[in-house]
This record gives sequence, C-alpha cells and structure tokens, in this order.
Amino acid sequence: MTEQELFYLLALQRIEGVGDIMAKKLLMQCGTAEEVFKTKSQQLASIDGVGSLLLKNIKDKSVFDKATKELQFIQSNNIKTHYFQEDNYPERLKHCFDGPVLLFSSGNIDWKTRKMISIVGTRQITSYGAEFCRKLIEDLAPLNPVIVSGFAYGVDIVAHQLAMENDLQTIGVVAHGLNQIYPKPHKKYVAKMEENGGFMTEFWSTTNPDKENFVRRNRIVAGMTEATIVIESADRGGSLITANMANDYNRDVFAVPGRVTDKYSQGCNNLIKTQKAHVLTSAADLIYILNWDIQAATKSVQKQLFVELEADEQKVYDYLLKTGKELMDIIALQCDFPIYRISGLLLNMELKGVIRPLPGKLFEAI
Repeated sequence: MTEQELFYLLALQRIEGVGDIMAKKLLMQCGTAEEVFKTKSQQLASIDGVGSLLLKNIKDKSVFDKATKELQFIQSNNIKTHYFQEDNYPERLKHCFDGPVLLFSSGNIDWKTRKMISIVGTRQITSYGAEFCRKLIEDLAPLNPVIVSGFAYGVDIVAHQLAMENDLQTIGVVAHGLNQIYPKPHKKYVAKMEENGGFMTEFWSTTNPDKENFVRRNRIVAGMTEATIVIESADRGGSLITANMANDYNRDVFAVPGRVTDKYSQGCNNLIKTQKAHVLTSAADLIYILNWDIQAATKSVQKQLFVELEADEQKVYDYLLKTGKELMDIIALQCDFPIYRISGLLLNMELKGVIRPLPGKLFEAI
C-alpha cells in the first residue's frame, strides 16, 4: 500500500457515519478510497445507505487533517497497516462482513501460520482455569499454533504468558490505539510478546480503552481465529460475547466444563448445555474437532524400539494391529472407552510414533 492510498483510507475512516460496512460499500462502488472523495454526489447518492447527511460529511475537508496526523504517528512509530484486501490481513477476518477495513499492528506477526486459536475467559481466573490453560497450551505446543487473546487480566494474560513460555507466537488484540498499553501493569510483557507476535488493533492512536471498544475488539478476536476457547466464565461476561460472535462467524467454539456450583464455570457450562460450544477436556478434543494433522509435530512417524505404552494405549494398539485402519468413534466403541478418553489416548500414541492418522479421521498402527 502506498502512502497516498493509506492517507485516503485513513480519511475515509474519519468520515462521520462511515463504519466498516459502509466503507466497504463505498470502496466496492468507487474502487479506491481516493475515488470516494472524487466521485460526484449524484453517483454517491445511488449507493444503498448513502443519504444527504452522509454526502455532506464526505465533503468535510477536516478529515484530511486528522488523517495527516495519524499517518505521521504510524510512520514515526513503525506501525504496520493491514488493509482488508491485501495479503497481510488476517485471512479468516476477510470473510467477516463487519471486519475492520484497516488494522494496525506492532511487533513481528507471521500471517502465514494457519493454526490460529483464541483463548478467552474471566478476569478472575482460578487455579483450576490456570492449570487447565497451562496443560492445554503445553500439549498444543508441538503443533505450533498462534495464541490470540485480549491482553486483559485473568485468562487473557495467562494465555499470552504460557504461549511465550512455550515459544509460541501470541497476538494481543487491544481495544485502544497503539500509543498506549492497557492495563498498565501488563507493560512488562510488551517487549517479549513483540519478539514473536505482537499487538493488533483497529483503533487510532487517539482512541482510549473505553468500555464500548472492548465489544468491538471481541469480534476481531473471534473472527481472525479458527476456534475460540472459553476457559472460565461467569454467567455473563465479555468472553461469552466473543463466543457468540465466533458462532455467528461459523467458527468452532470450545468451553471447559466445571462444577455446577463454581461461579466461573457457569458460563462455560451454559455454552455446552445450549450446544453453543464443544466440551473441551484436553488438547486432543480440539485437535480432533478441528481435524489438525499432527504428523508434522511428531519427531518420527516410524515405530520406535522399546516404546512404553500404558495399559489403555496397549489395548488400542493391539486392536488396530488386528483390524487395520479404523475410525476413532469405532475404536472407542470396540475398546470400551468414552470418546473424550480415546481422543487423548490417540494423541499420546501419535506423539510416541506408534500410530498415525489417515484422511477421513482414520487411524492405523505403525
């Protein structure tokens, strides 16, 4: 994107009454942001949703002064920009009708990584939630997923920290401009996150972390990832909004079940009860539902000598040796294991190199 193209996109964003959906309409009809300002009012008026007030606002020259100041901030602070029609824009977010026209980022984000998940939840994370999050990310680490969250207190910052501990790329989607960090105590994590990942926002440097911005931020968290995982949540909260948005975008949603008496499990239990989320008891559940291929993560797909198998693993292995390739559901049925248990067994056996996955969610012994 050239400097001139970015300038006019910024100016387009500052037109009062132009949100992301209207901006996309204008760009579709006019071709470029610059042409929006050059197109005659009569032609603009033919676009659905463009009335006399919006026509007047488009002709307001003050937006150019605002665009100039923001462009100076972007250039002087090495901020990267991501236009929704370019390759460096999150691929999945392109397919969200209300996705931002323009995003801003800092750090070293690799957009080529396909496995991208968001982890969200309460700001009052319990020891149960923290331990589950730790085990989940450690088990997913061999697949090298990108961990996305909102850089807030609780589940968000725990997910970011664990991603960094496991050398995984992590992205914090923030509800304000990149000229500040919120909450301030998390400033100590910024440098480390920007080494492998970084921060992303749709908001200008003039935007503060106001309450309404967090809901808008949540749609980016939900839209840019393959799946959203809710670790813990009360019966109301921002993480449930994110889960609902993910469902609206036709993304997979996972929720960690908890005791019915636990306040911060009520939201997750309700998501599961109303069939708005898959039950998540281990990394294997997510790997199976998303159909992730873990062969690349294993050090060897050949059977190693003297591999020690647990009794349950040996039972599955002997069954596969006898029957050949088989579906996971059938393996669970024939070996008399619940589905959540068999998914974990199969994952461990793949990592040990004694079985391998096949197309169609089949497995066979090596």
